[in-house]
Amino acid sequence: MSKVVEIRWHGRGGQGAKTASLLLADAAFNTGKYIQGFPEYGPERMGAPITAYNRISDERITVHSNIYEPDYVVVVDETLIGSVDVTAGLKETGAIIINTSKSPEEIRPKLKGYKGKVCTIDARAISVDCLGKYFPNTPMLAAVVKVSGVMDEDAFVKDMEESFAHKFASKPQVIEGNMKALKRALTEVKGL
Repeated sequence: MSKVVEIRWHGRGGQGAKTASLLLADAAFNTGKYIQGFPEYGPERMGAPITAYNRISDERITVHSNIYEPDYVVVVDETLIGSVDVTAGLKETGAIIINTSKSPEEIRPKLKGYKGKVCTIDARAISVDCLGKYFPNTPMLAAVVKVSGVMDEDAFVKDMEESFAHKFASKPQVIEGNMKALKRALTEVKGL
């Protein structure tokens, strides 16, 4: 089997981590990849920690379990670093992508000795600037595509534009803001 890229998302209920993982799965599928995208819930309430997963491959995926040794970890809420072992099982050949205004060098000491690549992006600043509200999932989605290289960036942007146009047909300002946030996030990931 060809290399399967495995991604684990950590967020809090209401931040869009599950939605972002499903959007990534849809975008990868639309470029001809085989995909899996699924959440894992603890207490289902706003603000509670949640985990979501992606598997993306050029060939059929035959594994149907949680992801225990991800290639990439996406942390949508920096405060989870103190309460969740976000680097558990994370391959040192992969990377962790964290939503923070801090640099990779500033955040590394908090990651329990993780030796792999640490990438950061200020998804809060991007989403507030582009969308007028704090919706970190759109910038984080773009960041994981940038860091993982799991799909062509131009194909990703095109697919997301079509997806947003369908979902927000009656709200063109939402489409424009999300596209601006996606494109900006692709250029603002630190630690590459």
